[in-house]
Amino acid sequence: MNILFLTIANIPSIYESGSNIYTDLLREFADRGHSVYVLSPVVHRRKGERTLIRQGNTTIIRPVTGRIQKTNFVVKGINTLLLDYRFLRAAKKYLKKIPLDVILYSTPPLTWNRLLAFLKRCYRAVMVLLLKDIFPQNAVDLGMFSEGGLLYRYFREKEKRVYALSDHIGCMSEANREYVLRHNPELSPDMVGVSPNSIALGEYHRVGEAHKEAIRARYGIPPGKKAFAFVGNLGKLHAVSHIIRCMDEVADEEQVFFVCCCQGTGYATFSPYVAKQPPGRILLLPWLPREQFDELVSCCDVGLIFLDYRFTIPNFPSRLLEYMKQGLPVLAATDENTDLGKVIVEGSFGWWCPSNDAGAFHDQIRLILRTDTRRFGENARRYLEEHYDVKAQYAALMEEIRKLMVAKEQGREGRPCGQEI
Repeated sequence: MNILFLTIANIPSIYESGSNIYTDLLREFADRGHSVYVLSPVVHRRKGERTLIRQGNTTIIRPVTGRIQKTNFVVKGINTLLLDYRFLRAAKKYLKKIPLDVILYSTPPLTWNRLLAFLKRCYRAVMVLLLKDIFPQNAVDLGMFSEGGLLYRYFREKEKRVYALSDHIGCMSEANREYVLRHNPELSPDMVGVSPNSIALGEYHRVGEAHKEAIRARYGIPPGKKAFAFVGNLGKLHAVSHIIRCMDEVADEEQVFFVCCCQGTGYATFSPYVAKQPPGRILLLPWLPREQFDELVSCCDVGLIFLDYRFTIPNFPSRLLEYMKQGLPVLAATDENTDLGKVIVEGSFGWWCPSNDAGAFHDQIRLILRTDTRRFGENARRYLEEHYDVKAQYAALMEEIRKLMVAKEQGREGRPCGQEI
């Protein structure tokens, strides 16, 4: 099959960009013999940088879009609104002779209504939305604009249009699915399913104690302390102010050491705080290459997840998989609407507390300091293998796609519409 994937994630290669929820799924499609086409943005075209990149079964198209991630709200908003036009122009130029069978797309954003409508009309392909973000409600939750206001109504209309254009919507968790159906009663429950964040598992070898201590010494992580890792993007949804309150709350716990490897808009706020801390409390590193990043996480004891308490939408961060892949248990401080904490606790691979209570975070830290975390880490790796293997996600998606293709079979003649493309 010919499969097109639309994303705002930076994917210059599905083979050389490291492991993540998108590249691993696309590699699975390509390795199974499908032809994969990817529309992925580039901020600015550098000298000698190509728009079209071909590798094996994959073709990556890289339109220039300006910065739409890790930037201020105004720049992000303008470039996001222009994204639909820029992607549509690239699709018309580079996909005119490709008979697409499946179109996959992830959120964010929700502003490419014209692009999706155009592709659906021209190809009559199976349209599958991988829902990673519920916008505009998340912006309302964080106070970026008001519910019922002009911006909200504008983006809410676009959100509903994207849902209507989709044949199948894959949500990150059951709570995510229930939220979508509850707030969009016009959708059929049959078209909304659960397609969790998943990754390629690869081989897993627990890091030996001697090797672990050598890695810790290289990064300056004090021996004998519990190393709590906080890695990944650091932005508004992670409530930097609460992270700081939690770290202040446990300042007297001499066995605790925080290892932070972050990037994002919250870094500028978090970095000055770390600079004022005494030695032996917090290590802050900028983003590392994948091999070093995995090595750093593997030498820690517990992974940390923070989500702003104001969220009414059930987020399910993909950084959970980064910890589980390395056999780390997880402490999550989140809102009460996500089912992330429920999954972690019921899966016996971590702990949960509300993200508006630094005292509750301290209580969990005390509990963890008295616990053999290795057993919880083994449970984390086992749960990952049983529930978040990309091979299982691929199989479930293909089963859904085949059913939808059968249903569309009568209307598939004459695609694509070459004269319109």
